[in-house]
Amino acid sequence: MTAAIIGLAYFLWGTSWRQYRRQAEDGGGDGSSKTTPSLRCLAVLLHPGLLTLSESALRNTLYLWLVSNIVSMGSTYATAWGVFNTIRWGLIMVPVQAFEATALAFVGHRWGAWRREIGTSTLKPGRTALKTVVGIIKPALVSLTLALLVEIPLAIYLSLWGARSFARYLGGSDEVADVTAYMWRTIDWCYIFYAASTQLATVLLATRPKWYLYQSMASNLLYVLPWAIVCQVRELDTGNAWTYHSLVFGGSLVFSLVDVLVVDAVWVWNLVTGRARLEVFRE
Repeated sequence: MTAAIIGLAYFLWGTSWRQYRRQAEDGGGDGSSKTTPSLRCLAVLLHPGLLTLSESALRNTLYLWLVSNIVSMGSTYATAWGVFNTIRWGLIMVPVQAFEATALAFVGHRWGAWRREIGTSTLKPGRTALKTVVGIIKPALVSLTLALLVEIPLAIYLSLWGARSFARYLGGSDEVADVTAYMWRTIDWCYIFYAASTQLATVLLATRPKWYLYQSMASNLLYVLPWAIVCQVRELDTGNAWTYHSLVFGGSLVFSLVDVLVVDAVWVWNLVTGRARLEVFRE
């Protein structure tokens, strides 16, 4: 939340307040480049925001359904899951999402610049040079490289040495620490896939939000939902629950990477072959 507020403040400062002062110093300008916040400008941001809201609602509904099953496994298992989440969010997912936010900004800027270059009213740009496409997605590739450089050594360290001791510190129980360490060692490698898929998905989210929604729906409906149903209908206990839960949480990360790679490849192919039909440019 703090990062979001700071980011919003910086966005307003960079696009509105600084521009307003510059226009004031120039005597007000011609009024053609007004950048003060308005409902019309909010509507431009609202359209892709509704798509990501829909994606988040679906994903979190399935997640909460699975968590309710985890809680029913007893206090030790549920506490171990909570500690596991603390580790994966604090050390894995937050850094990855920081890289994601950066990639989204720069890919979005390059996509917008390219749309202006070809004409914002152009919906069928024809064949696009591969060099141009690579230039648009380069920030995502840089973020992908940096994320892997951070996450791979971290995953290895936690798996070999740090997971149990950190879980013992957080959970205050040897039993919880043992369960958490087992959870981590089972699917730690899957979070490397998560780091990769998150950065590659920024290409879709920053350029074609509908495509991002569709690939996420495919991942959740084709993989997570069936396994979530299995977890509900099977008689799970603490002895076999993690076998199924690891297939849901770890397997979904692997499935998502394959899903994103396929959709990204189609995105590139559409542009390079001239088959792309772009959305209306809103401004």
